[in-house]
Amino acid sequence: MAAGDNVVVTSRSGDDGPDGAFTVQADVTDSASVDAAFKQIEEKYGPVEVLVANAGVTKDTLLLRMKEADFQDVIDTNLTGAFRVVQRATKGFMRLKKGRIVLISSVVGFTGAPGQVNYASSKAGMVGMARAITRELGARGVTANVVAPGYIDTAMTDA
Repeated sequence: MAAGDNVVVTSRSGDDGPDGAFTVQADVTDSASVDAAFKQIEEKYGPVEVLVANAGVTKDTLLLRMKEADFQDVIDTNLTGAFRVVQRATKGFMRLKKGRIVLISSVVGFTGAPGQVNYASSKAGMVGMARAITRELGARGVTANVVAPGYIDTAMTDA
């Protein structure tokens, strides 16, 4: 923002993001919602040049108690949601012949953690996603990287 870049934040609720950022409602578990958000962004600013895929949820419980729906919900938001936004952003990247993708993973994707089979799986999957994207789209000027931070005190981790 300070360097003159346009920053867009998406949220499920559409509530305002950081000062100076344009906020758009988007639910990464719904392809139509993702597409509508991108259309709104592209109408205002043109094609997306940098994508940071940061949506994430947790539904922690031990493996023996984990419901299949809780596993699937976390995978659908954290991993499949990243796929949805990356795939949609790629349309603009191809027109621009460049693009930057940053997937926000977690150290848990590498180390695992008790009660987080679903979360660890979703975050580990981002590493493979980035590697495949790089091999597929690198020659077209598109890069994909993964950031895997440790524990961060957020509203999600407070729960």
